[in-house]
Amino acid sequence: MNGTGPLDGIKVVDLSVMISGPLAGMMLADQGADVIKVESPGLGDIMRFLGSNKGGVTGIFLNNNRGKRSLVLDLKQSEGVDVLKRLVEQADVLIQNFRPGAMERLGLGYETLAAINPNLIYTSISGYGPDGPMSHRRVYDNVIQAASGLASVQTDPATGVPSMYRTLVCDKTTAYTVAQAITAALYARATGKAAGQHIVVSMLDAAIAFMWPDSAMDAVLLDEDVQRAATIGANYAVTELADGYMSAGAITDAEFKGLCAALGHPEMGEDPRFRTTADRMQHLGELVGLMRQYALETTVEAFLARAEEHDVPASAILALDEIADSLQVQHNEVFVEREHPVAGRVREPRPAARMSATPQRLGDHAPLFGQHSDDIVRELGLDPGALRAAGVIH
Repeated sequence: MNGTGPLDGIKVVDLSVMISGPLAGMMLADQGADVIKVESPGLGDIMRFLGSNKGGVTGIFLNNNRGKRSLVLDLKQSEGVDVLKRLVEQADVLIQNFRPGAMERLGLGYETLAAINPNLIYTSISGYGPDGPMSHRRVYDNVIQAASGLASVQTDPATGVPSMYRTLVCDKTTAYTVAQAITAALYARATGKAAGQHIVVSMLDAAIAFMWPDSAMDAVLLDEDVQRAATIGANYAVTELADGYMSAGAITDAEFKGLCAALGHPEMGEDPRFRTTADRMQHLGELVGLMRQYALETTVEAFLARAEEHDVPASAILALDEIADSLQVQHNEVFVEREHPVAGRVREPRPAARMSATPQRLGDHAPLFGQHSDDIVRELGLDPGALRAAGVIH
């Protein structure tokens, strides 16, 4: 173990806001990169103001920007553009998620910056893509959930009404796609396959690619004579027990018998109506009714104990404020609690992947607005006092 992250020595200029870009940048920071978050004067990243906060510091901003340094830079001034170009000269990666055409209007498009630094990996994130009939439209996560089919996958079978994931799944999926693409481009550069390059990722494309492997297990087969079956996720459900809720999986006949035993009725697993998958499909209404009845007679503790005994995949439904008390979560040391200088006590998950030789690290707290402006421009050989007086940095 060398004590440094796998991206130690990589410099990232992060111009992005919200989540799709900032979360990608934070993952690179966790892996050792020096990530400079560049924000505009005034509001900066709107995530600084959205949701729960203490002392003006929000949880959502902390969750997507740790490990970065903050530079507040006025790109509407030519001097501000010049400062950014000085940053780009020394950078390995740039991330931006402005609407298509915005960077070009600032004089900061890919071709311009690639001429300054041919080794730059320039990453552009947008809602629908850089061109096409919908590329000009403003989007948020819920809009892409609708456009990508994800909301339709969440359709309630009882009512036929689609619904939204109550998590920003498209933003986060895009962020993970971007982070992986950047590291792949860094590898290509390091091995001589390319110098710099332009990475283009749309939230729409990332969401469809995320959904397709399982949700489209039926839609991928196009011939008329396909034997159709429900997707795996279509069977996901929450089961109400006597004192709480759980979710369990039973795909094989053996798992179904185990589930019956976990519900306290092993005889149901031997019932001729339910013995095989085909039998259960023929008597599904009766089966569901019995299982709901038996579940309401069973406590969560008793069910989980029997589920473990019979090797049934199952878990209680844990609320967010219960997760940190999970024995497995504690064993995995998932969370780190530490003191933020303004926001007080905070709880954050460590980077999920554990790397034996180049460990990831929990970066410093997400930066305050303009916290590092003077230091960053000084590193470029510029006078922070003069730039601040001119309103170029804040």
